[in-house]
Amino acid sequence: QVQLVESGGGLVQAGGSLRLSCAASGGTFTNYGMGWFRQAPGKEREFVAAISGSGGSTYYADSPKGRFTISRDNAKNTVYLQMNSLKPEDTAVYYCAANAKYFGALPGTSPSEYDYWGQGTQVTVSS
Repeated sequence: QVQLVESGGGLVQAGGSLRLSCAASGGTFTNYGMGWFRQAPGKEREFVAAISGSGGSTYYADSPKGRFTISRDNAKNTVYLQMNSLKPEDTAVYYCAANAKYFGALPGTSPSEYDYWGQGTQVTVSS
């Protein structure tokens, strides 16, 4: 069983930056591909970015590509999402998720591929 705890959300002006963190406990962290998702009010949860267990492979949704960077520090059992040039449409609750079934391979974009979820952290971007 893996527990995931996100932090780093908050209120920021458009054009600003935030770095989200997701600390994992339980299991062997490198065995989990990790992903970030977000959910705005009234919308479905959408994929943001994913990273393989080693950190060597990453994948981004089109919207944040070039502005967001996913990374991980396996020594700290933590995955990060660096968000730059934030826009009001980035406002959402951001969730990290762990994929166990692919044994560390790069997971995909569907929430159903992920086995464990954090509680979420709110990101609000003001115009």
